[in-house]
Amino acid sequence: MDSDSNIRTYPDIGELAFGKKGRLTVSIFMYIELYLVATGFLILEGDNLQNLFPIMEFEVGQGLTIAGKQGFIIIVSLIILPTVWLDNLSLLSYVSTSGVLASGITLGSIIWTGAFEGIGFQQKGTLVNWDGMLTAISLYAFCYCAHPVFPTLYTSMKKKHQFSNVLIVCFIFCTITYASMAIFGYLMFGPQIQSQVTLNLPASKMSSKVAIYTTLVNPIAKYALMVTPIVNAIKTRFSCRCNPRFLSILIGTNLLISTVLVALAIPFFGSLMSLVGALLSITASVILPCLCYLKISGIYRRFNGQLVCMCFIIIVGVCLVIFGTYRSVLDIIGNF
Repeated sequence: MDSDSNIRTYPDIGELAFGKKGRLTVSIFMYIELYLVATGFLILEGDNLQNLFPIMEFEVGQGLTIAGKQGFIIIVSLIILPTVWLDNLSLLSYVSTSGVLASGITLGSIIWTGAFEGIGFQQKGTLVNWDGMLTAISLYAFCYCAHPVFPTLYTSMKKKHQFSNVLIVCFIFCTITYASMAIFGYLMFGPQIQSQVTLNLPASKMSSKVAIYTTLVNPIAKYALMVTPIVNAIKTRFSCRCNPRFLSILIGTNLLISTVLVALAIPFFGSLMSLVGALLSITASVILPCLCYLKISGIYRRFNGQLVCMCFIIIVGVCLVIFGTYRSVLDIIGNF
């Protein structure tokens, strides 16, 4: 973006590097990734609400009953709907701030549950589980897959010179939170830990309820931020004679409905997020940025240490995409 002030989005970077094919490639990976992350938020909501209310069912008509998890996904989508209608990222930033606070509260509640609710941190397991390594790497990649949103956030900031500081703080905070959640969760539940640690917590404990309820805030707070780039991209394809406000509401509503349908069809949070991490996150957040940087900067024209490092990262990324995607697809098929 520093090399060309006309760049506003991630696909613009792809076009600057590789023309229209570059824009198309970046757009495909970026928007599918954001779409499936938003879908994963809905699945997460359904899983945790079902954990709180395991025998809940919804009767919508004579002889027609919706299971608890599916019903919760639909209810949460209705709660999220008003946030999708917001087209101002400055307003969305206040909504997403609650998600940051919720992450901190969730981690604190889980540690409290382990320390003071009789669970403890005595579980043991193998140091390295090679059979699950590909899934783990894919999930790690998913945890850091916000790159496609960065250009949109940058252009919406009032003080753009602080963007690097924002990234540093965010990555440090995320790493501490993720690592703490992983370590404490495994020490509490060992190999029996589920795709979401909140599903292992005893729902009768107050600290567990706090952790689960605050976990529910995150998807509601972040869903709109994930789908905003998709909404903006679709809006540019329609005539400017349409009412922009009405168009945003229409597109956002239809996107939400479609993600609900996907969440109902593939309700496997861990496996779906592993697929997103392996196929989309590594591609959009590792491989494509390296390729675009090599092309835009012209480093590919001369042999040096930076070129070797970049090529090594790209090769490793391609291998992870191939084998990680294969493993994730097998997991999803196995769940069915």
